[in-house]
Amino acid sequence: MPEFFPGLIIGFREGLEAFLIIAVILRYLKKTKRENSIKFVWRGVLLGVVLSLIIGGGLYLISNQLSNTDSVAKLWESGASLFALVLVTTFIIWMIRNGSNMTKEIEHKLGFHISNISITVLAFAMIAREGVEIAIFSFAGSYSQLGIFLGILIALVLVILIFYSLVKVNLTVIFSITLVYLILQAGFLLGYSIHEGLSAFKSLGYLESTNPVFTQLFNLSGTVLDHKTGVFGIPLYIGFGWYSKPEIIQFVIQYAYTVSILCFWILHRKNYK
Repeated sequence: MPEFFPGLIIGFREGLEAFLIIAVILRYLKKTKRENSIKFVWRGVLLGVVLSLIIGGGLYLISNQLSNTDSVAKLWESGASLFALVLVTTFIIWMIRNGSNMTKEIEHKLGFHISNISITVLAFAMIAREGVEIAIFSFAGSYSQLGIFLGILIALVLVILIFYSLVKVNLTVIFSITLVYLILQAGFLLGYSIHEGLSAFKSLGYLESTNPVFTQLFNLSGTVLDHKTGVFGIPLYIGFGWYSKPEIIQFVIQYAYTVSILCFWILHRKNYK
């Protein structure tokens, strides 16, 4: 199941950050002797989860309504992938700039927003942000719901173990590895959006099949590098967004995006060492 592993990683990555944020808030409240405010954290968490489920359900219903017409469905998938790309890129850049100081940032906010209502809003905003990203990213990428659920569950168990000091892990390494993977998957979303968009325009008659934009860089279908059936193609598809017969425009833009974001991350790390 090619969609399972990406879903697992994305669910783990987003779930880990969301649960760590809540753990930071809970630990801060206990440290400052404000245990009576913990219930307001859970209220914010519940509201954030509800919003995420509503958005996820809405996207699912819209997708079902548009799936009857092939060209419209392709256009919808292209647009949804592009929208998810914008959201995920924003999140990636935020993580590159602020990920290493996440704990200090949350505690800083708590220091200024001391009312119980503000605690609820803060918890809601943090959970809703991660939940909505999971909903949109997973929907646009058509990832396995089981994979996403298991990823979130693994993240929850890990954070509980960390919170009660039952296990010690290097979160910096985990965040770095999963951030690289997220960048690769974001690049794949861009490539997928371009491919589906071109296919939709061809189906609708706006582009002829002989148009130069459909010129493929290579075609490795039916080989070991086939992204759907190949013994090497499937893992490359899962890990790097590999496509065995990409249009030139798709390939160039996808990997130009990926390399650009990776270079931005590397330069940012060098500047702040």
